[in-house]
Amino acid sequence: MSLLENLNWRHAVKAYDPNRKVSEQDLNSILEAARLAPTSSGLQPFRVIVVENQELKEKMVKGALNPEVMRDSSHVLVFAAWDEYSAEKIDAVYDYHTDVRELPRGRFGSYTDLLKQLYGAQTPAEHFAHTARQTYIALGLAMAQAAELKIDSTPAEGFSNDVVDEILGLQELGLKSVTLLYLGYRDAEKDWLSTMKKVRLPMEEFIIRK
Repeated sequence: MSLLENLNWRHAVKAYDPNRKVSEQDLNSILEAARLAPTSSGLQPFRVIVVENQELKEKMVKGALNPEVMRDSSHVLVFAAWDEYSAEKIDAVYDYHTDVRELPRGRFGSYTDLLKQLYGAQTPAEHFAHTARQTYIALGLAMAQAAELKIDSTPAEGFSNDVVDEILGLQELGLKSVTLLYLGYRDAEKDWLSTMKKVRLPMEEFIIRK
């Protein structure tokens, strides 16, 4: 199927079959799509935490707006962004870039100096606002890859960030949760949205041409 057909197929599933699990191979394909997402300056300022342990999911349910969806999904992907930029983080990323490309370290020094100056003039709150936005690009690609594999998904902001961050120890990793992606297979009888038509604004209203 084409990408557009896959996107028309998918919807935000409202009930999952707890007995069906996403295979490791398919999960890795979805994670790879997220990993390949473009990011500002190539810094990849976020991580994806994979939660499949049922006990952890049960703990994370506290504060979730759709607790049964979280509980019954096969996997919960947590998109968590850097809490701030730092010279050390920027250098680490670009050292890795030059090592992989077999270039001398410091090859991009003038550019990394510019980044350090730019972010050095901003607050941690401004940093997180920027890193958090980066996660949504990866989230979209992960959802598209899941749809291609006919794996259902539900993006979610309706959860307690504090609960998730504490349970997963994200503060110690310099991360803060931004959004979740539930993965699995719909329970057709309980997923009330599955029988409804997909609704989006008509193209002539959605697109503004100048």
